Amino acid sequence: MNYSQKVREIWQPPEPQTGTPDYRELVRYATLAASSHNTQPWLFKLEDGRIRILPDFSRRCPAVDPDDHHLYASLGCAAENLILAAEAAGLKGYCSYDASTSGVQIDFEETTPFQSSLFKAITQRQCSRVEYDGSPLSAEQLQLLEQAGKGDGVSIMLFTDDEQKEQIAGYVTAGNSAQFGDSAWGRELKSWIRFSGREAGTSGDGLYGPVMGSPSVPRWLGLLAMRFGFSAEKQNQKDDRHIRSSSAVAVLVSDSDDKPHWIEAGRCYERLALQAAALELKTAFINQPVEVPDLRGDFARFLGIGNGRPDLVLRIGRGPAAPRSLRRPVEEVLL
Repeated sequence: MNYSQKVREIWQPPEPQTGTPDYRELVRYATLAASSHNTQPWLFKLEDGRIRILPDFSRRCPAVDPDDHHLYASLGCAAENLILAAEAAGLKGYCSYDASTSGVQIDFEETTPFQSSLFKAITQRQCSRVEYDGSPLSAEQLQLLEQAGKGDGVSIMLFTDDEQKEQIAGYVTAGNSAQFGDSAWGRELKSWIRFSGREAGTSGDGLYGPVMGSPSVPRWLGLLAMRFGFSAEKQNQKDDRHIRSSSAVAVLVSDSDDKPHWIEAGRCYERLALQAAALELKTAFINQPVEVPDLRGDFARFLGIGNGRPDLVLRIGRGPAAPRSLRRPVEEVLL
């Protein structure tokens, strides 16, 4: 099966479940959630009336995510998809943090099946690293996005003013400069890039080259191209252009800097991205300001959030569809 066939199989539109809810199908929807570098750092344990989502630390990214913030946010992303899919199958999910496993526990009770617009958008959401058209969002669209991005102890800040977006672009530039100067960060990124469709199809994870705007090439050629053509200067030019083309920039902020809030921030991001997809809008992460520890404090002061933690940053707008990434089979993530 080639890459395109795998994409069609993985991202097929949702179909309503009939009869007894299939927990494995709920997990499949959960795996379509976002994760840093598409590492998919989750494991699922199926129990009677419950599904647990546990961190898979073998897939952590210590260079870009030294405190595992993004890893736990990814668990929240998966949890949100799972809860939406469960509702469509006739199960109401209650999500909680389980300190004993350092994971997420979702308990179910029967309810009337309901396919929300966010559930239907699960197979449409993607991180679209492309230039948008810069057209403004309506007041109603901004309100829907703001509602979707709020959570328990997590708030959202939406920036639409050109000057504000330019200021945020400055923090992205500073983040790129710091990350490109870190050899460990560079090695880690390269380890998660899948330069060809064959390489991506074999692993089922990672950042597929065309998703990042590069052609599909053998790994040796991709590494050579990165050596001579991948730099902070070029990335800054690209990111600046992309941010200026965006209709809005969203920042998710947690009241407390701990795992339960990181997970909740992931749930809020996923809802926000799904709401954007339901509105036929594109989204893409620009997380550099929150990934560099020294820069994150400066960014928090710019936001005026006091002791809050800026969790995730993304841009929103209208643009073309981008190539899709793959996911590992459900069997590989079940305990």
